[in-house]
Amino acid sequence: MSVSAWDLTLYAGGLFVLFLTPGPVWLAVMARAMSGGFPAAWPLALGVACGDILWPLVAVAGVSWIVSEIAGLMEVLRWVASAMFLFMGGMLLRHADARIEANSALTRPGLWAGFVAGIAVILGNPKAILFYMGVLPGFFDLTAVTHLDIFAIVVLSFLVPLVGNLCMAGLVHRVRWHITSPATLRRINIVSGCLLIGVGCLIPFV
Repeated sequence: MSVSAWDLTLYAGGLFVLFLTPGPVWLAVMARAMSGGFPAAWPLALGVACGDILWPLVAVAGVSWIVSEIAGLMEVLRWVASAMFLFMGGMLLRHADARIEANSALTRPGLWAGFVAGIAVILGNPKAILFYMGVLPGFFDLTAVTHLDIFAIVVLSFLVPLVGNLCMAGLVHRVRWHITSPATLRRINIVSGCLLIGVGCLIPFV
């Protein structure tokens, strides 16, 4: 292996910070956990983790080099991601009183429905795209990684979000009966919306 255990530890820490940053995955996990409990949320968490395998592979395959070579592309991606977070936050605030419907596209019952929803959420997540395309190359020299290095990176990219999202799903499952009242849901939506807007405002400057 060309990467050290310390490099991988730092990368795992970066993945954990990525998990802690509010975004579409947070909302998806919370929505499924509140509508159907942990049994409804774990397939989504697995789908998210499987989708997370794609981004480091794409980065290693050379997209990160392309991004670094095309002047202004990362800046455009940052502003697009910022706009998406601001839009999602604004929509949450606008519909803060909306209840979570059990049969919506995101919370539709079924293992396969949850798994597919997880993959869709992570593949369209601007936060993940920016991290893997712009930040991952800062942890490793992608021109020198071996197959074993790539395997270790992919395993961490799978395990860290999976464990984090499963823990979140379990926590929401335990308290969901206490947070399903309209007033509580409204407060959650307002806080989540404000967090998303805050992240959207910060993205262009990081």
